[in-house]
Amino acid sequence: MSVLREVLQANAAYAADFGDKAKLPLPPGRRFAILTCMDARLDPAKYAGLAEGDAHVIRNAGGRASDDAIRSLVISYKLLGTREWFVIHHTDCGMQLFTDEIIGDLLDKSLTTATIDEHGWHDHGHGPGSVHGHYVKWLTIKDLEASVVEDVARIRSHPLVPSNIPIYGYIYDVRSGRLIEVPEASKLGVAA
Repeated sequence: MSVLREVLQANAAYAADFGDKAKLPLPPGRRFAILTCMDARLDPAKYAGLAEGDAHVIRNAGGRASDDAIRSLVISYKLLGTREWFVIHHTDCGMQLFTDEIIGDLLDKSLTTATIDEHGWHDHGHGPGSVHGHYVKWLTIKDLEASVVEDVARIRSHPLVPSNIPIYGYIYDVRSGRLIEVPEASKLGVAA
């Protein structure tokens, strides 16, 4: 069953009480950006104390520093004036549950949603699938802290990222709601 009607009703209620939000400026008021995961359990506005208009929040699977995420961060700084960036991965991330090979093989078989159990991933669909899943770098996660370090290092070393922007590395704990610093990542992200 579709959630379309629920979303449109919620939007109508939100728009009816929109008030002064129409006057929010385009640049984020608190001048920072967060790169984090798309996981539905994460609410960056709540865990980082954000109100609408405060910060840019860039979300993707795993909160990884993909080319597109870095593109967004560069736009955030260059055109909209952010001065600090956070890379925030999280515990119990779905990107830790598979490898590039696993998802490539699943997509090869069918484009139907797969399931996972104690024996691994299972495809229940009937083809056609697509070989194209084998050509995507999925940016899966083997080690959570190492992935934060890798992403901060990738952003820091990118030729379009100025050295004066501090980049902080954290892990959000889905069991406690706490942000836990990854010291090695934050050390790599120190502004020059």
